[in-house]
Amino acid sequence: MPADAQPELRQQLVAVARRMNSSGINQGTSGNLSARIPGGLLITPTSLPYEQMEPEDLVAIDFGGNPMDNPTGHPKGHHSSPRRPSSEWQLHAEILRSRPEIEAVLHCHSIHATALACHGRPIPSFHYMVAMAGTATIPCAPYSTFGTKALSLDAVRALEGKLACLLAQHGQVALGRNLDQALRLAIEVETLAHMYLQALTLGEPPLLDAAEMERVIALMGSMHYGQAADRPGQS
Repeated sequence: MPADAQPELRQQLVAVARRMNSSGINQGTSGNLSARIPGGLLITPTSLPYEQMEPEDLVAIDFGGNPMDNPTGHPKGHHSSPRRPSSEWQLHAEILRSRPEIEAVLHCHSIHATALACHGRPIPSFHYMVAMAGTATIPCAPYSTFGTKALSLDAVRALEGKLACLLAQHGQVALGRNLDQALRLAIEVETLAHMYLQALTLGEPPLLDAAEMERVIALMGSMHYGQAADRPGQS
């Protein structure tokens, strides 16, 4: 069986990619989404609007960016898609290669998170929901040119032990154990960025201390927050 013979995963990836735009965290073709497959990853193609995207348009590549076999019955040697992978394929490949517990990577240019990233600002512990990213502060990786190895390595370093980060002058990255979880976290990061920007209009907000954030992170872990559709604190 070809490594990427997972039609249900392809359908789910297209559906979640479309939800990126309908949720408001992404515009046009600027974002990208990937899921782990045996030996590599399945990723959205470059320059194709999500509303036009079909499962067969997704591109299966190994961690070096080489195309993998087609899952639809074509002879061995045919590529998984006639399309090229997202220009950010290295970002996705490096994260998935370095984080074996992660199954999905979402990158987008959500408005408020990107506004903070344009100032190189992280999202600090102004609100307990920052702990959704598994950290007291959602960091901002330094700027590197899009699509480069440098950007990928900067993101991997910023994400060490975390599930989300901002990319300076660029956008945000969210990780998940599945595609839905990555999308939920990306929406949460954007919500937090919006709230933080609003709070800054009154001055720097007070922050929760390290001990409290450790308690919240532990509590979220024990209750599997972020793995269900409901936001913590909501009924």
